[in-house]
Amino acid sequence: MSRLMLAAVVAAALIPLAACGSSDSSSDEAWTFTDDLGTKISLDAAPKRIVAQSSVAAALTDLGLGDRIVGTFGPLKNPDGEPDVQAEGLDQSKVKDVTGSGDYGDVDVEKLAGLRPDIVITSTYIEPQLWYVNEASEAKIKKRYDIAAISFQDKTLPQIFDGTERLAAALGADKSGFAEGRDAFGQAAERLQSVYEAQGDPSIVAVSPAADVLYVSSPDANPDLKYYRDTLKLNIVSPKKPDDGGYFESLSWEKADQYDADVAIWDARGGSAALKGLEAQPVWNKTKAGRDKAYVAWNSVAAPSAAGYARIIESFADGLEKVAQ
Repeated sequence: MSRLMLAAVVAAALIPLAACGSSDSSSDEAWTFTDDLGTKISLDAAPKRIVAQSSVAAALTDLGLGDRIVGTFGPLKNPDGEPDVQAEGLDQSKVKDVTGSGDYGDVDVEKLAGLRPDIVITSTYIEPQLWYVNEASEAKIKKRYDIAAISFQDKTLPQIFDGTERLAAALGADKSGFAEGRDAFGQAAERLQSVYEAQGDPSIVAVSPAADVLYVSSPDANPDLKYYRDTLKLNIVSPKKPDDGGYFESLSWEKADQYDADVAIWDARGGSAALKGLEAQPVWNKTKAGRDKAYVAWNSVAAPSAAGYARIIESFADGLEKVAQ
């Protein structure tokens, strides 16, 4: 996994939405939308056939547009072969995967064309780089289709939800249904805060183990960790010297005990093998979390909707409760 991909993967962040777009979804009128990168899209009619990055597809499904999703690219299964959390809620039996067989971000443009999409949708963690679309694939796609991007850069979790809902409304989603996801998110956040306080406010470090290094994620750059720290008041460890991009600090395994904490939340995108690899590191096991095996799976990438993060936060709360037992 490249450092850039890991940086984007290990987290996200956001700022207020800069563009606006029409919410008219009628099929007999022109449709325009300006995405978060300032790209203005003009179509003869509102898109009815959408191909989207898997987590964005799941978020649009949460917002009532599941019947418009005909294809996806990006993760659908985790390394253990189970449905990937970031695509939870998406009916995978009804969509075709157009992920290419090449390097990260490869999209099979011929499979994509076979789905006759009206629009392609993804996100960006580091503008203007598209999530799960590399430069070569981007150039090929743009020759045939418009690409709309939701930006996560420098945004808070609620601002992420705003951006996804803005696009969903422009695509014709019923905005009255958005409140249900927001309510679920609020309830999940309250529960997590309550579970955390009941444990005596333990310190928490977010880590992503790799073959040669341990990535310690920063709450200053990752919107979920920032929300946990700043809004819910969880004691999330901040690395002192984040790498370029600010998402994490990379440590050699010889320095894996540099940031001690009561609980470690580990990047679950690596599957069970990632946790086993972490547990096998002798220096890491000098930390309190390592000695106590106080681990909670951290789903650092989720469907960018309020309902998507409600599921993630509920899972986080479940994990903290089990650590306490």
